[in-house]
This record gives sequence, structure tokens and C-alpha cells, in this order.
Amino acid sequence: MNEASKKTKSRRELARNEQFEQVSPEVGEIDEEAVDEAMREDTDVALALLADLTGATDPKLRELAKKLAGRLFLDVSRRGPVRPRGIGKMNTVPYRPEVGDIDLDASLEEIVGARAARRVVDVTELKVRSWVRPATAIALLIDRSGSMGGKPLATSAMAVAAVAWRSPEDYSVIAFGKDVVVTKSQNSTKAGERVVNDVLSLRGFGTTDLAGALRAAGEQLSRTRAGRRITIVLSDCRATVEGDVVAAACSLEEVVILAPAGDDAEARVLARQVGARVAVIDGPTDVPRALREVLG
Repeated sequence: MNEASKKTKSRRELARNEQFEQVSPEVGEIDEEAVDEAMREDTDVALALLADLTGATDPKLRELAKKLAGRLFLDVSRRGPVRPRGIGKMNTVPYRPEVGDIDLDASLEEIVGARAARRVVDVTELKVRSWVRPATAIALLIDRSGSMGGKPLATSAMAVAAVAWRSPEDYSVIAFGKDVVVTKSQNSTKAGERVVNDVLSLRGFGTTDLAGALRAAGEQLSRTRAGRRITIVLSDCRATVEGDVVAAACSLEEVVILAPAGDDAEARVLARQVGARVAVIDGPTDVPRALREVLG
């Protein structure tokens, strides 16, 4: 871990946020009622403060903030329906009455055997024909080359929470700046709250290896059998490390870019070059809405 990722904030620095004294009236304390009130007043500002509290110098305050952040980011990310998208295909699957019609060919042996033995058909041996939607796998790329405090850090954590909610069984998280770091691999099991807190521990550092991050996404997605494989890039897409970004992006099946409001020009250029979709976000609560728009 580099020094940039270890940087913490004192109470004096945190007090620059006008909500801080209400949320943490004493050393080592968080007033959850005050947090709830702050969330009602301005959710983005409250989440930005909470993101900063996870990097507090005070260890007790830091741990309380992490515990609260993991839950709150996931709660906010769940707003709105999550509907699967993609072209389904007809498959033969184990019998369930609500799924589809009995596949007579696949079930014939059990039906004939039951009649010959004068017994009741064992429904667990029957098959039905049903439309099955392809599973979805996501690789989330988080640009940590710039500022990773306050609202940008909260936005990154919200992206993780939204992805963990949308595709809990099959997703990876990759942070990139000068180095590319897999925070959660595609085939690992890790609680969503823990992944959110791992991302909240990130701090801005170094240059931007976007090509390397895209290649890492391809490597992670190669581990899945999902029918739909999506790479989500949370970045302004301003690469500062040599590498063929366009080729790396074109090697991926589906790319979505979440670009910061007011700094999305290069993201849009890259999107046109590689056929990606773009959504502009201005804070953490924009992320769930943006993903619903671009992913369905």
C-alpha cells in the first residue's frame, strides 16, 4: 500500500464540512440520527462526508464510519427496479409448474416408467421448456488517479454498491491509477459491504493506466460463463500512461462509461471510437439512475 492510500484526515480537516459537528459531536462518536437528517437534506453531501470519515485519523470514528457506510451505500444503491436485460433462449430445465410447458421428449422415460409400474409420476424427473435469460457479469473499473476524497470517493463507493446489488454473484472491481489493482476478483466471494469499504480506503494517486485497466477487465470477465459481460468504466478516460486504449476497449464485449459532469469530453470521444455508451454523473446518487439508463 502506497503512502497516498494511507492518508487520513484530522477532526480539524473534517470540520471543514459544515455537517461534521452534528454528525460527530464528540471524538470517536457518530450520531446516526444526525446522519439520517443529513441524508434527508442532501444525500450526496452526506455520503461525501461519510466517505471522508472512513479516512479519519481517529480510529474509533473511522471504524464506526466504515460500518455505517457499508450499509448506507448499499441501501441507496437499491433505489429503483433492477430488471435483467438481454435476449433469452429456450432451454430444457427441471420441472417447476410456473416456469413453462412440460417437455414431453425429455420427460417421456419417467412418464412411461411410472405408467408401467402403476405409480405416480415423480415430478422431480420431469422437464419443462422455458425461456432463460443469460446471466450478467460486470467488471467495474474505478479511476483513482485524481481526487479520491469527498464526493468523488463517495461516487466510486456508490458504483461498487450498485454493481454488487445488480450482479451480486458475478462481478469484479478494479482500481486503476499508476497501477492496476483488482479489489475484488470475478470469481471470489466477498460481502458487498466489505467491497464498498475497500474502495473507501482508496486515495488518489499517480497517472492513469486506462489501457491496463481495460485489459484487466477482459482477464476478469474471461473467468465467467455469463451470457452478458459488461465493463463499466468510472472515469474521465484521460489516459496518461502509454497503451492502446481503443484496442483494449474493442476487445471487450460491452463497455459503459460513467463520466463526471463537466469533464466528459474525452469519455465521449472514446465512446464513439469503440461503440460504448456514456452516462454523465454529478454525484453518488446519480450512479444507480445512470446504470438503469445504460444497462436496462
